Amino acid sequence: MIQAPIGTRDIYGEEMLLWHKVETAVRNITAAYHFQEIRTPIIESTDLFLRGVGDTTDIVQKEMYTFDDKGGRSMSLRPELTAGVARAYIQHGLHNQPQPTKLWYIGPNFRYERPQAGRYRQHYQFGVEAFGSESYAMEAEIIALGWALLQKLNVTDVTVHINSIGCTDCRKNYHLALGAYITERRDSLCELCQNRADKNPLRVLDCKNPHCKVLLENAPSVLDSLDEACLSHFEGLQNLLTGFGIPFMVDPRVVRGLDYYTRTVFEFIGGNGLTVIGGGRYDGLVSQIGGKPTPAVGFGMGIDRLVILLKDMGMTADENAPLLYIGHAEPAGFIKSQEIACALREKGLCIETDLIGRSVKAQMKYADKIGAKHTMILGGNEIASGEAGMKNMASGEQVAVKLEDIAGYLK
Repeated sequence: MIQAPIGTRDIYGEEMLLWHKVETAVRNITAAYHFQEIRTPIIESTDLFLRGVGDTTDIVQKEMYTFDDKGGRSMSLRPELTAGVARAYIQHGLHNQPQPTKLWYIGPNFRYERPQAGRYRQHYQFGVEAFGSESYAMEAEIIALGWALLQKLNVTDVTVHINSIGCTDCRKNYHLALGAYITERRDSLCELCQNRADKNPLRVLDCKNPHCKVLLENAPSVLDSLDEACLSHFEGLQNLLTGFGIPFMVDPRVVRGLDYYTRTVFEFIGGNGLTVIGGGRYDGLVSQIGGKPTPAVGFGMGIDRLVILLKDMGMTADENAPLLYIGHAEPAGFIKSQEIACALREKGLCIETDLIGRSVKAQMKYADKIGAKHTMILGGNEIASGEAGMKNMASGEQVAVKLEDIAGYLK
C-alpha cells in the first residue's frame, strides 16, 4: 500500500485537537502583542536561502529539497520561514509603513534529515518577526510573547537561555580566540566540527556530539569579546526581562545554527531537553537578500515538539463532542432530523444525526460512543405534536422540548 513519505506524518483525531489548542493560543497572544499574520509561499528561489540562511549551514549544505522548475530556475521547499518573511518585507515595501513591522506566521517547513522525536522532514513552525527596531526592548517583547504563549498553555517546565554573539566586529575578535582554541584540539574533534572550524568557528559550539562538547567546555566565552555597545545592549535586555518577571539564564553556548544572527540569541528549552523556541536578532539579513539595512529580531517555535511536550505533561484536548444527537424511528423522522440538524448547525451548534441507517438501539449506542451530551428520537408522534423527549446522557434525565425551542434549550 502507498504510505506517507519517511519523515512525514498524518495529524488527526485527538492530536489534531491539541494542535487546534496551540493555534488558538497563538492567535490570542499575537493579537495581544499587535502582530499581523503573514503567509508566504512554500517554494522560494534557492538563492534566497543561499544568501539569507548561509551556505555554511547544515540546512543549505545537506538538508534542502531543491529542484529545477520547468523554466530552469532553481527552487527550494522552504527549510525555514524567516528568510521568506524578510523577502516579503522587501518586495512589498513594508519598510514604508510605520515601524516596527510586526508579523507572525504558522506553516510547514521541509528539511531532509534523519527523522527522530519532534524532528520531521516536514515539520510545522509558528514564528514571529519584527523589523525596524534596534532596541533591546524589541527582543524583550519577542521573548515575552513566547513566554506568555507557553504560560497560556500551562507549559512551566521550560527554561529561557539567552546569549549575545555580538556584532560583526565582536565576532571577528571572538573568531580569533575561538579559532586558536579549536586549532589545538582540531584532530580530536568530529569531522563535522573540523569542517565548520574552517568556514564558521562559532558553529562548532553548536555541535551535539558528546565528545566534542567535553572538548569545548573550556572554550573562550563570546561574552568576553563584546564591545561596550553590544555589552550595554545585552545588559539592557536582561534588565527588561527581570522587570517582566521572566526567569532566564545567560548561556554562552547558545549560538543558534543559522548564519544571519547578530547580537542577541535565545532558546526556550523544555524539561525533555528539546528546544521548543529558538531565535534572536538578525540585523544583516534584509540587506543580504537585497533590501536596505534593517534591524530585525524574531523566533521560531516547533509545533511538533510543543505538542510532544504537552502530551508529556498529560494535557488533553478540549472536548469536541456533539451537543445533541438527533435520531429517528421512521422515514418521516429521518427527514425531520436532517432538517432540524441543518438549522441548528447554522446557529453554530454541534449536532450529529444518523447517516447510515442504524436501528434506534444502534443509534443510541453510537450517540454514547461519540460522547453526545443530549439525544432525542424523532418519529411520527413527535413530528405531529411538535415536541420530543431530550435525554441528558450524563444524568439520564429526560425532558420534553418543543422542536422549535431546541436551540434555546441547548444554549
